[in-house]
Amino acid sequence: MLLLRSASSVLRTVFLSRLLPGGPGCVQKLSLNLQNQQGVRPNVTSSSLTDGRKLSKEALSRALTLSSREEKDAQLDGSEEKLWTTRADGRVRPRLHPACPQPPYTVHRMFSEALDKYGDLHAMGFKRQGTWEHISYTQYYQLARKAAKGFLKLGLQQAHSVAILGFNSPEWFFSAVGAVFAGGIVTGIYTTSSPEACQYIAHDSRANIIVVDTQKQLEKILKTWKQLPHLRAAVMYRDAPPKKMANVYTMDELLQLGDGLPEETLDAVIAAQRPNQCCVLVYTSGTTGSPKGVMLSQDNITWTARYGSQAGDIRPAEVQQEVVVSYLPLSHIAAQIYDLWTGLQWGAKVCFAEPDALKGSLVDTLREVEPTSHMGVPRVWEKFMERIQEAAAQSGFIRRKMLLWAMSVALEQNLTCPGSDLKPFSARLADYLVLGRVRQALGFAKCQKSFYGAAPMTAETQHFFLGLNIRLYAGYGLSETSGPHFMSSPNNYRLYSSGKVVPGCLAKLVNEDAEGVGEICLWGRTIFMGYLNMEDKTREAVDDEGWLHTGDTGRLDADGFLYITGRLKELIITAGGENVPPVPIEEAVKTELPIISNAMLIGDQRKFLSMLLTLKCVLDADTSEPTDSLTESAVAFCQRVGSKATTVSEIVDTKDEAVYRAIEQGIQRVNSKAAARPYCIQKWAILQRDFSISGGELGPTMKLKRLTVLDKYKDIIDSFYQEQKK
Repeated sequence: MLLLRSASSVLRTVFLSRLLPGGPGCVQKLSLNLQNQQGVRPNVTSSSLTDGRKLSKEALSRALTLSSREEKDAQLDGSEEKLWTTRADGRVRPRLHPACPQPPYTVHRMFSEALDKYGDLHAMGFKRQGTWEHISYTQYYQLARKAAKGFLKLGLQQAHSVAILGFNSPEWFFSAVGAVFAGGIVTGIYTTSSPEACQYIAHDSRANIIVVDTQKQLEKILKTWKQLPHLRAAVMYRDAPPKKMANVYTMDELLQLGDGLPEETLDAVIAAQRPNQCCVLVYTSGTTGSPKGVMLSQDNITWTARYGSQAGDIRPAEVQQEVVVSYLPLSHIAAQIYDLWTGLQWGAKVCFAEPDALKGSLVDTLREVEPTSHMGVPRVWEKFMERIQEAAAQSGFIRRKMLLWAMSVALEQNLTCPGSDLKPFSARLADYLVLGRVRQALGFAKCQKSFYGAAPMTAETQHFFLGLNIRLYAGYGLSETSGPHFMSSPNNYRLYSSGKVVPGCLAKLVNEDAEGVGEICLWGRTIFMGYLNMEDKTREAVDDEGWLHTGDTGRLDADGFLYITGRLKELIITAGGENVPPVPIEEAVKTELPIISNAMLIGDQRKFLSMLLTLKCVLDADTSEPTDSLTESAVAFCQRVGSKATTVSEIVDTKDEAVYRAIEQGIQRVNSKAAARPYCIQKWAILQRDFSISGGELGPTMKLKRLTVLDKYKDIIDSFYQEQKK
């Protein structure tokens, strides 16, 4: 036994020091960007958020009294007949059902109950000058009230919005909660949005106040302020305004303004709120047409935060305080419901990553915080995978073989006995010697639940993480379902599926084909109120019985697990009348060809299928834009097939014979598995540049914007079919 311990200690040290260049403490090779850029946090101009201010007994009593009053008022009068509205000040009929009969309640009541149970616990963690500081739930509540009173002093009107344009932070959280307390509607704007996109959302949501983090974001608002008739003030929370400007305030000034408003004034606003009124606006990324404002009610938020999270096995703090790292855009429903509202419901500690998280610092934060639960979009998990693969490729033969052996043992165990807690000695040894240390290097030593959503994930990526003994739990939902409507969890898991319907939610498939694939339709307390100012779009989405038609296609197995197969709008119907779902074919190509970053199938109303391909390339450390340089794994692929190329342009400009031949062979392998000739890819092209958000091909959550790609690369696509005519 002593020998085993000694050997394991040596192996672990050697493995980490060689697999992770720079030693066990060096995690740069596991960063999410190929370059390492340590961000420098600008000076924060707001006062200390942890100055020891305690909530007075009087204020705590007020919160609990308000909560009791809200509970009595939860018996809605039932005068609302419709299940949907398009008015910001509209009310809807609560979707009470035998499956979800729980009385609706407000955000303030959810917070006051959390305050009663978790008041002294850490609610948030954040770094200031390299040191972690914390805010308790008591301080969080106080800050939210101060922000709410500040917003009211600045002229926030009921059912108008407070738009937030900034990276995740405590200020984002208490501004959002404060906006709801003040009777407003919190509206997130993606930090990558153009000034025109910011103007559209601010105008559509009738924003009275916009909260920004930096001078760069403020400038976007200043450019269009004159076109925003409802805008009264802007508030900054990271940078200070370069000079004194009318109607531009620091966060400190906002909180001081709040001190000037009587507590009773805010109490009256809170007491008048009802669960069936809008409190959150989430704007879709607008893959087609203008973004739609998804209206979510207080009941949508509080019900989903409680029951949707339970389906994902999120624990209340009295059992185990969940620790979460917040880094994904809070303007997206997945991050907002997971980080902000679920954290509030169960007393989680939410730690904020640095703004350069996706450029390299996320792994450092994960290692420092050691989350118990983590969520990422598929591209984030793919970046983890690529960095581990590249680190392994640079290590010595023996250490690389150790990793491959350990991962193969774990993968076989997880595929053959996925639900078994009894693992053979070889699997336990592999985890002890190798895999546990890799997880520790990633910051996942204590992580019990790893989630993904927002886009499909390849089988290759799922298998890779199973090889590290990390199950990736999928969820399925939309902005229109307040986030998760189906969830996977440690007790509810099946590989490749999106889990089972959240208890209390309803789902059905319509227009099923012979294989049981149909459009996914959903009903329940998660379903949104409607699209702001868009009655036609709302009627298209919600039928007369209140079912939300998602536009996604899927199938349910005998045990109720959901498998997503594609989107109705993405379905390719060839000139011959064949219905071809593109996603499975695209994923098959990426699995066969690890050099491929993005693959988009084409063929709607065409005689045959073709495909656009992009190659995996290094991202610029400062801008996250794709460069011309291939990633290490892409270069390794080139070397394996006999090419010396290290850049995309070398391959595309010269039509590198070795690479093009290897890709053609991979395409043919995919075609050999096709159900019929119409499902085969007949032509393809490699593009000069990878898809990106700035290029317009990807949305903010990395979803492929197919119509944009079709338009942008129209000439290349047309050439496929013009050649066929000759």
